[in-house]
Amino acid sequence: MSVFLFIKGPSDEDSSDDLYRAGEEDTPSMQWSNSEGDGQQNKCTKGPRPTVKMAACHVNINPVHTKTQLETLMEDLGLEQLYPEKLSLSTILQIDQKTVTDEPAKCNSDLPWYFLKKLMMVNVTARNSKCTSACESNFGAASGKTELNFDNLLESLNLGDRLNPLDIITALFLCSDGFVRQEMALKMSMCQFSVPLLLPNCDTKQCTLMLWAMRDIVKKYRPQSLSESKGFIEDRIVLSELPMISFVRLGECSLSKSEILNKLLSNSQQYHDTFVHSNMECGDSPRRISNGLVEITWYLPCGNKNMDVFSEPVAVANLRGDIASFETQYSFLCQTSAAVFVFFDTLDSECELLTNQQHKAQIFLVGNHQMNHSGKDALIKVATKLGLTNSNILLKTKQMNDADFVKIMEKTVSSVVEDAKKKMGIEQMADIAHELGIWVDEDSSECQAAKQKADAITAEIQDILEYKEAQLPLQGQIWKELTRLEKEEFRLRNVGSEKIEDYKSDLQMQKKKLRQKQNSYDISNAMTYFINAISSPGTERSYFLKWMRMNLDNVSREKLSDLREQYKEKCKNSENKEEIKDIDRQLSNSSLGTEHFFREMGQIYEASLSLPETNLSRQQLQHLPELCAQLLLDGFPLELVDGDASNIPLRWVSDVLSQLNDLMSPKSKILVVTVLGVQSTGKSTLLNTMFGVQFAVSSGRCTRGAFMLLIKINEDVKKELNCDFMVIIDTEGLKSPELAQLDNSHEHDNELATLVVGLSDITIINIAMENSTEMKDILQIVVHAFLRMKELGKKPKCQFVHQNVSDVSAHEKNLRDRKLLLQQLNEMTQAAAKMEKKEENNSFTDVMEYNPDTGNWYIPGLWNGNPPMAPVNAGYSEAVYELKKNIIHILGSCESSANDILEFTEWMKSLWNAVKHENFIFSFRNSLVADAYMRLCTEFNKWEWEFKKEMYTWVTNAETRIHNFGTVAGKSEISDMSECLTQLKREACTVLSKWETKLLENLAQYFKQTEGHVYLVEGYREDFASSAKSLRREMESSVFNQLTVAADIRQGMTELDRIKENHTKQLEDRVCALIDECRGKKVKMADKELDIEFDKMWEKTVNELSFPEQKTINVTTYVSHCLRDNLSHKGSHACQLLSQKELKDCGLLPFKCTADGRFNRLLHKVSKLINYEDQVMALQKLADWIIANCTQFVTEKMDRKNNYHGTYIQEILHMIDERLQNNQSVKIEIEFEVSLKQHICGIAARQFQKMHEDFIHANDPYRCLNQNKEKFRTDFKDVFHKRDQCQKKAEEFTNRCLRPAVEDFVNRSLGPDIIGEMLTKQNFSTRMFLQYSILLELLAKDDFQNYLSYVSSYEEYVKKWILNQIVERFSNGSTTFEFEEKHVLSSIKSINDAVNKAKTEKCGNLKSFIKNVCQELGDKLVISQDALGAFMILNNADQEQFAHWLTQCVKDMAQVLRVKFKKTNIQMKLIKLNVNPQNELFTKLIGCGQQCPFCAAPCEAGGKFHTQHWTSLHRPKALGRYRWDGTEKLVTDVCSSSVISDNRFRCKATKGEWYPYKNYTDIYPNWKIVPDVSLEASDYWKYVLAKFNEHFAQAFNAKPSDIPATWKKITCKQAEESIKVSFNIK
Repeated sequence: MSVFLFIKGPSDEDSSDDLYRAGEEDTPSMQWSNSEGDGQQNKCTKGPRPTVKMAACHVNINPVHTKTQLETLMEDLGLEQLYPEKLSLSTILQIDQKTVTDEPAKCNSDLPWYFLKKLMMVNVTARNSKCTSACESNFGAASGKTELNFDNLLESLNLGDRLNPLDIITALFLCSDGFVRQEMALKMSMCQFSVPLLLPNCDTKQCTLMLWAMRDIVKKYRPQSLSESKGFIEDRIVLSELPMISFVRLGECSLSKSEILNKLLSNSQQYHDTFVHSNMECGDSPRRISNGLVEITWYLPCGNKNMDVFSEPVAVANLRGDIASFETQYSFLCQTSAAVFVFFDTLDSECELLTNQQHKAQIFLVGNHQMNHSGKDALIKVATKLGLTNSNILLKTKQMNDADFVKIMEKTVSSVVEDAKKKMGIEQMADIAHELGIWVDEDSSECQAAKQKADAITAEIQDILEYKEAQLPLQGQIWKELTRLEKEEFRLRNVGSEKIEDYKSDLQMQKKKLRQKQNSYDISNAMTYFINAISSPGTERSYFLKWMRMNLDNVSREKLSDLREQYKEKCKNSENKEEIKDIDRQLSNSSLGTEHFFREMGQIYEASLSLPETNLSRQQLQHLPELCAQLLLDGFPLELVDGDASNIPLRWVSDVLSQLNDLMSPKSKILVVTVLGVQSTGKSTLLNTMFGVQFAVSSGRCTRGAFMLLIKINEDVKKELNCDFMVIIDTEGLKSPELAQLDNSHEHDNELATLVVGLSDITIINIAMENSTEMKDILQIVVHAFLRMKELGKKPKCQFVHQNVSDVSAHEKNLRDRKLLLQQLNEMTQAAAKMEKKEENNSFTDVMEYNPDTGNWYIPGLWNGNPPMAPVNAGYSEAVYELKKNIIHILGSCESSANDILEFTEWMKSLWNAVKHENFIFSFRNSLVADAYMRLCTEFNKWEWEFKKEMYTWVTNAETRIHNFGTVAGKSEISDMSECLTQLKREACTVLSKWETKLLENLAQYFKQTEGHVYLVEGYREDFASSAKSLRREMESSVFNQLTVAADIRQGMTELDRIKENHTKQLEDRVCALIDECRGKKVKMADKELDIEFDKMWEKTVNELSFPEQKTINVTTYVSHCLRDNLSHKGSHACQLLSQKELKDCGLLPFKCTADGRFNRLLHKVSKLINYEDQVMALQKLADWIIANCTQFVTEKMDRKNNYHGTYIQEILHMIDERLQNNQSVKIEIEFEVSLKQHICGIAARQFQKMHEDFIHANDPYRCLNQNKEKFRTDFKDVFHKRDQCQKKAEEFTNRCLRPAVEDFVNRSLGPDIIGEMLTKQNFSTRMFLQYSILLELLAKDDFQNYLSYVSSYEEYVKKWILNQIVERFSNGSTTFEFEEKHVLSSIKSINDAVNKAKTEKCGNLKSFIKNVCQELGDKLVISQDALGAFMILNNADQEQFAHWLTQCVKDMAQVLRVKFKKTNIQMKLIKLNVNPQNELFTKLIGCGQQCPFCAAPCEAGGKFHTQHWTSLHRPKALGRYRWDGTEKLVTDVCSSSVISDNRFRCKATKGEWYPYKNYTDIYPNWKIVPDVSLEASDYWKYVLAKFNEHFAQAFNAKPSDIPATWKKITCKQAEESIKVSFNIK
C-alpha cells in the first residue's frame, strides 16, 4: 500500500508574516511603478503590506535605460517587434508549422502563439498555456530517483518562471491591431472567457476602452418575459443596454473574487471558468502587466427558470488589482455600473477612496469572517458614511461554505438586476471614458473616418427592399433575367420550332438590351460612396468594410426580427396563406450585406464592358477589379456564386482573379478546400473553427451562393504543401428551405455542388446520419458532382464529416453506419451514372479514392451545455483540429500539382459554362484540359516520329543489305535469300519491340509528372497506349512488306546478274584474245583498224552468247485473283458481279455512279437539278476521292522504276476497304463496292503491267551488254596502247558506281529529314494546330474558292496545303542543302574510310581492292552491279595510283553534287524521295480521318486509335449543303447547338427516321459533340457564311441562308479571336 503526503507550502511571493491565498487577487500583484499604491501604506487598509518581490517596477535613478516591466515581458514573450499594435490578422491566420503540429510550448515565446492557435479554433483550453520543458524536466528528475530526498522533492515542486494567462492576453491585446483585437474578443466570448473592457498599459499608465474590440460580438438570449412566446433577443453586445455589476478588490482579500464570480455565473449543472483564478493552471503566477485590467462578461438567460441563474441579462465586470492603485478604472466602474461589489479583508474607517467617490452605483461590501473588533468598527463607520443597509454588506462566516456564500451573492445580484434603473451599453460608456481621460480604441482617425463613411450609406436605409431597388438596381430583376437568358442560350429549352441560330441571336439581342438598361442607370449615391470608401488607404478601407458589415447586419437583424414576429402572428391563422407567402418572400430578400454592394459593383463593371472601349464611363470603371483583388488579398471574402440569381458574373470574377494574379508573386500556387452540406448544419462554423476565418454564421445570415477567401501559407510549410495560398470556399446549404419552393432548386444545388467540387482539391461533406431521406438527396447531388469530375480527369479528395457525434467509441459504434453510408454512396453512384450516361461506374470507389475508415470524421456538438451561456465544446475544437491536420496532410501528399490563380479562373469559367448545360459531361470544355491534351499530343507526336524515323533509317539500311546481297558488296555470310530475309525480320522485331516499349515507358513517365496538369488527361492514357501498340503493328506490317518486296526483287535479279556477269566475262576474254592477236601482228594498227577488229569480234561473240528470253508475268491475271479473294467473304452475289466484266475492260472510262430503278433515277435527276446531295452524288464523291488516292499510290510505285510486286495490289485493296469502312455519310451497296474495286484494279493492273515490262526491258542482258559496247571499245584501245588507266578508271568508278549510289542514299535519307524539319513547326505539332493554321490562312486570303475547296474536298485541300507549306519552307534551298550536305559528307567519309581500310589490306590486284571497298560500303550504299561489272573488265590500273585518283575524284564528285543539289528546286527533289514527306505528314496529321457526321468538321483527337472522335470547331450545316425542307434555304444551325436542342435529324444511320439531336450518341456513339464554350465560339464560320452566303448558295444551287442579325456584326478580327479561343491558342 502506497501512502502519499500532499504538502502545501508558501510560494515565493507569499508574505512571511501572513500567508494568504486569494486567487489571482490574492496572488501578490505588481502595481504600476510610482502609482500611489506602490510601496506606500494603503489609505484604506491597516497593518503592514506584504513584502512583494519587484522586477523592474522600482524607479531607477541610473541614467542608463532599465527595461520596464512591459518591455521585459514583451521580450520574454518574443513580442517586442509587434508592440504596439503591429500584429495583423493575416499573420495569425496564415498556415504555418505551428498550426499543423502538436508541439507544446517549449519556451515563453511560444506561449502567445499557442494561445492564439487555440483561440482561433475556439478551444476553451487556450488559457491553459505553460511551457513544458521546465516543469517536465523537474518532475522527471524527481521521479527518476528511487531514494527519498526531501530537498530534491521541494526543488522539483518549484514550477519555475511561469506566466499568468492574463499577462499573455494583455500583451497580445497591446500588440494587436484593431481587427485582431476584434477577432480575439469574439472568439474569447464564444469560449465564455471574460473579455478586456479596459486594457491597461503599465508603461504609460493609460488604459483603453475596448469598444471596437467588442463591436463584433452578437449575443442571442431569451429573458423570462419572452419564455412563453419562445421569442428571443439578438443584438450586438456593445449596443445592448444592460445593467452592469462590477467586482473590485480593496487592499488584500482572502476571498477568491474571480472564483466566486465563476461560481456565481455558473448554474449547478454547468460550471465554467469565465475569469482566470488562482486554482487554474498558471492562475497563481504573479501578474506582471495585467493589473488594472477590467474584464467583462455577460450572463444571458435561456428562458428556463430551472436553469437560469438570473432571469434577466446582466453584464459582469471584474477589475484586476487593488482599486487603491487604479482609481481611474474604479471611477469608471462606479459611473457605469448598476452596482459595485467591493471585496476586502480590512477597512480603514477614514477610507477616502470609497467615501469620496460621487457614486452613481450601489456599493456592496464583501468581506471575510477574519475580522477583529476594530475592523468591525471601521466597517460600520464606512457603511454609515456610504448610507449602506444590511443588504449591502455580505460577510462570509466560518460556518458558511462557498456554495452558501454564492447563493447569498446570487440573491443580492438578482435583486440589483431586477431593480436596476441604470442600464448602459458599452457604446454609451465611451463618453464617461473620455471624461475620465480613458482612451477609446475607436477614437483612431481611420476608424472614425470609416465610421462616418459607412454611416453615410447605411443611415439612408429605411426599408431594405426599397433601398435595394433604389440604390442597388442592377442586381435585381435585370440580373436575374440576364441569368435566365444566359442559361437559356445554353439549354435552348424554349426554342420550339424557331431556327436555333435565329433564336440564339434573339436571346443575344435581349441580353444586349438588358445591359443597355443597366447602363442607363446612373451609379447610385450609395454605390458612389461605397466605391470611394473602398478606394481609401488600407487600414481605413478595412475599418469601413467592418463598419458596413456591422451596420448592415444590425439593420437586417432588426428587419428580420419584425418579419419573424409578423410571420408567427400570421401562422396562427391558416387563412393567411398569401400574406404568409409574402412575408416568406420578404424574409428571403431582407438580407443586406456588403456582398450586395460588391455584387452591384460587379454588375456595374460587367455592364460597362458592353460599352465601346473608348467610352469614358467604361474607362473610369476599369480599376474596380483591382480594388476587389486587393481586398481578397487582405483577407476579405469574394462572392463567387451569386446565391440570389444562382449565377456567376464570370467576367467580373475572372477580372478580379486576374488582377489578384498580378498582385501576387508570379506563378503563386493555390490549393482549394470546400465545404458542402445541408443548410444550417454548421458548415461555416466548421470552416471558421478550422481556419480561424469569419464567414457569416448567424441564423439570419445563412450563406447564399459561394464565397472564397485566401489564407497565406507560411514559408515553413510551403514546400510540404507546394503552394503559396489556400483558398477556402464556403457554400450555401444544399436543400435550402428558401429555395425548396422553386422548381429548379435541385438544379441549383447540382450546379453549385459541381462547381465547388470541380474547383476543390479537397471537399468536406457535412452529413447528418440521422436523416436518411435528406442524406440520400445530399449524397446524390455530391456523387453527381464527383462523377462529373472523374469523367473530366480531375480527382478531388473528399472527407465526410458527421457532426454532433460525441461518444468516444463513435468510430467503432458507427461501423455499421459507415457501411450504410458506403451502400448509399454506391446506390447514388449507380443512379448518377445512369443519368449521366456513364454506367460503367458501379460503385463510389469507381468514381474516386474513398476509404470508409479514413474518410469519415465524427465531431461532437459545438456547445458544451445549453446556449447562450455554454462555451464551445473543447471536443469540437480538438476534433476539428484533427480534421484540419488530416486535410493538410492529404493536400501535402497530392500527386497532382496545385493550380495558380489563372488556372483556377480557367477551371471556374469552364465548369460554370458546362454547368449551364443540362448534360454537363458532354458539355465540359476547359482550356487547362485542352492545354494538357495539346501537350500530350505534342509529346506523343515527337515520340511517334522518333520511332518512325528510327524505323525508316533501319529499313533503308536493311534494303541496302538486301540489294547488295550476293554481290561483291554483300557482307552476309548467309547464301540463301529466304534465310537472310528471316534474319532481317527477326532484327526488325527486336527494334520494333524496343521502340514500342520505349514509347509506352515514355507515356507512363509522362503521367508520373506532377506539373502540366497531366491528371486531367488520364482518361486518354489508354487511347495513346493503344495508338502506340497499333503504330508498332502498322510499322511491323510496313517493314515486313518492304523487306519482302526488296528480297523478292533482289531474288529475281540474281539469275539476271549471273547471266550478265557470265556474258561480261566471256566478252572480256574475247577482248583480251583480240588484244593479243593484234599485238601479234607486229604491225602498228590505227584506231580505225582497231575499231573494225573490235566490231567483228563483238558481233561474233554476241551471236555466240545465249540470251534466254525474259518471261513477263500477266499482272492482270494476278490482280484478278487478288480481287476475287478480297471479295470472296462478301457472298456469292459479289462473285457474280465480278464475273460479269473482265478486269482488262475495267477502268478504261471515268467511274460513274448510277441510280438503279426508275424512281431512284427520277429522284437523282431532281437532286441534280437542285444540287441536293442524294445517295448517288454522295457515292460519286466518295468514289472520286478513293480513286484519286489509289491513283497517287500507283504513280508513286511507278516512279520508283522497280519491278512489280504482289503486295502492291494488296495495299490498294486495303486502302479501299479502310476508306469504305470509315465512311459514315452514305450507305455502301455491294454493287458499288465491286464496280469501284474493279475500276481501280483495272487501272492499277495496266499500270503495273507496264511497270513490270519496263523493268524487264531495262534489265535485259542483251540490251545491258550492248549498252556497254562503247565502254568496252575504249578500254580495249587503252589496254592495247598500254595507256595509264588510273585517273580514268577512278573517274569511271566514281561517276558510274559511287555517284549514283550517293545520290540514291541522299534521296533515301532526305524524306525523313524534311518531315522532321516540318514537325518542328508549331502548325505541324498537333492536329489542332494544323486546323488552326489552315483556318487562319483561309481567313487571311479571304477567297471564296479556297473556302469552297476546303469544305468540299477537305483531304485534298489539306494535302495541297501541306505541299505548299513544304515548298514554302524549303524554297530557298538552304535547309535542304544542309541536309543534303550532311548526307554527302557522311557518304564521302564512309568512302574515304573504306578506301583507306582497303589500302591497309594486302590486295592481290585492283579487283580485290575494289571488292574490299564495295564490301565496306555495303551497309550504306547500293552500288549498281551492271556499272561495277563493266568497270571491272580490262582494268589494269595501278592500285596505289588508282586509290590516289579515287580520293581526288570523290572530292570532285562532292562538289559536283553540291552544285546539282543547289540547282534542283524542291519540287523536283520531292519527286525523287523514297519517303514522301507530303504523304507522311498528311497521314500523321489527318489522324483517323473521321469527320463530324453533321457538319463534316474533321476529328482532332490525338493518336490514330482513339475511342472518341471530337473537333474543336463545328460549322453551320449550310457548309455541309444542308437546306430546309420546303424553302431550299441553306441551314444556319450549328450542330454544337443542335445537340442541346429538342430538334431532330434523319440520315442513313437512322434509316430515314427522325431522331432527337440530344440522343445523337445512340446513333454515333464514337462522336463527342461538345456545345460551344461560348456564343462567340462559332464566330469564325458564322462570319464566313454571312460574308459568302450568296456564293455558297450559288455553288450549292440553293437559296441563301437567313443570316441572323448578330452574325452580320461579326468582324474579321472577332472571327480570328474565336478560333484562338476554340483551339486554345494563347
